[in-house]
Amino acid sequence: MDPTEQINQLEADLTELGSLLEKAQRNRVKDVLTQEIKKVEKELSAKKQQKEQLAKKDMNPSVASKVAYAVKITNYAWDQSDKFVKIYITLKDVHKIPSENVDVTFTDSSFSVLVKELDGKNHQMTILNMLHQINEKDCYKKIKTDMLLIMCKKQSTQKWEYLTKMEKQSKDKDKPKMDDNAEPSDGLMNMLKKIYDDGDDDMKRTINKAWSESQEKKVRGGAGDMMDF
Repeated sequence: MDPTEQINQLEADLTELGSLLEKAQRNRVKDVLTQEIKKVEKELSAKKQQKEQLAKKDMNPSVASKVAYAVKITNYAWDQSDKFVKIYITLKDVHKIPSENVDVTFTDSSFSVLVKELDGKNHQMTILNMLHQINEKDCYKKIKTDMLLIMCKKQSTQKWEYLTKMEKQSKDKDKPKMDDNAEPSDGLMNMLKKIYDDGDDDMKRTINKAWSESQEKKVRGGAGDMMDF
């Protein structure tokens, strides 16, 4: 199978995995799908790099050894207005390379960035399953000093709490679950248990001390009630 066909297959796999993740209900299933998405993203990045290397080798075999290697973009931030979600990607000297070396593609729920031959490297980034849909035809990029700005046009003016659905699911999973029929004290105990389980040794000692003092007060209070009676 040629690299182009492999890339198409991997992109289709990512789309389907994203759809499955969106429908998944159980945390274990979500975790498995998330890990698989990361594996496919890594493989897709490698295949794109391989395709580019083959293309350059065909055009000029003498420069094949100079082909840049790919790195994943991790240094970015995002913000929003009523009309756009804005992704700020910090890339030193990106304004010094030809604009055609900066390629950004959009779908209605994702975007992919490929910055070629910057500081001897190809820089790649893919954001899948954005929290809400975007108007891909109205999305665009801006190249600024040491920065690439991705402008994603919202389909509606609603505020985004997260950039992707995966982030939202991850945050929701970390929130303490409250049972509407449970006693208020049960919810507090569950929250304290989570803090205890996730805390360091100092935090656990603090909680244990507070718990012991609370129990001692209950015992003393109970004894007093019996004596008064």
